Amino acid sequence: MKTRITDLLGIKQPIIQGAMSWVSFPPLVAAVSNAGGLGILGAAFMSSEELQQNIRKIKEETDKPFGVNFMPDNPRIEELLDVIIEEKVPVASYGKGNPKKIIERTKPHGIINMPTMGSLKHALRAEKDGADAVIVQGTEGGGHTGFVSTLVLIPIVASKVKIPVIAAGGIGNARGMVAALALGAEGISMGSRFIVTQEAPVPLHVKQYLIDKTEEDTVVTDNLTGVRCRVIKNGFAQNMLDMVQKKVDPWETMKYGVGRIRQAYVEGDLEMGSLVFSQVCGLISDIPTCQELIDSIVIESEGILKSIQKKVWPLTLSIH
Repeated sequence: MKTRITDLLGIKQPIIQGAMSWVSFPPLVAAVSNAGGLGILGAAFMSSEELQQNIRKIKEETDKPFGVNFMPDNPRIEELLDVIIEEKVPVASYGKGNPKKIIERTKPHGIINMPTMGSLKHALRAEKDGADAVIVQGTEGGGHTGFVSTLVLIPIVASKVKIPVIAAGGIGNARGMVAALALGAEGISMGSRFIVTQEAPVPLHVKQYLIDKTEEDTVVTDNLTGVRCRVIKNGFAQNMLDMVQKKVDPWETMKYGVGRIRQAYVEGDLEMGSLVFSQVCGLISDIPTCQELIDSIVIESEGILKSIQKKVWPLTLSIH
């Protein structure tokens, strides 16, 4: 399946693994890249030494393109960029912050810049600053999220920017892929769906818990990291909502959330960890390998497109 995204990134399929702290470690990143997509290392919490170690682990497991995701407002951003440049990482991915300084540092070294945006104005700014493509996430997505749905946001952005758009937010199967392409995107980014794969370093009981959840089992909290955040409803999420309702100082609320994602996805705490996850949980029923997941999306997408053609064909006859 070829699009401008596959050509830009040098990948076989236009499927990108969203970066997730404490989940997007080398085994998952390499598995996605080896399966024909683009794996992205979640490096938001890493030191420059840890980043370099993880990049080298990925290179040991794949010779395919991959990316590194980080926060532009990280106080150690220059150190991290030094590592990314030194290690010749193919793709820089980031969100929540002004990407201009990242683009200026990395583009001269041939690094592709692919920021994640949740609004048209930020996508336009990224294009103006020199981004090569943008991941545009609707409010259905897990983690940091905006206010506009994927169904509305993707065609708005795709009609206004010239660079390739990757759709994210509530996408987890072939129907999502076909819908994204119809909306004007040239690829998809999935975070939550890749959490529930065999290569994701998440405890099995957590993966099963997520399979059992439905599209109604998420909630958006404020101030987990200073930005709205979609998570699975549990004791921690309720406490966060209560703190906001009681108008607890935002800084105290943020501090309460520190370490909770690790508590969920590494330690396996289903009640007091922060299970950052999309409404896509309603679509998940199995735990495939990354290869099986990507292959199924591509094959089923082709079948869906053919079925749509059959549905539309009688209509075109009646019109003419």
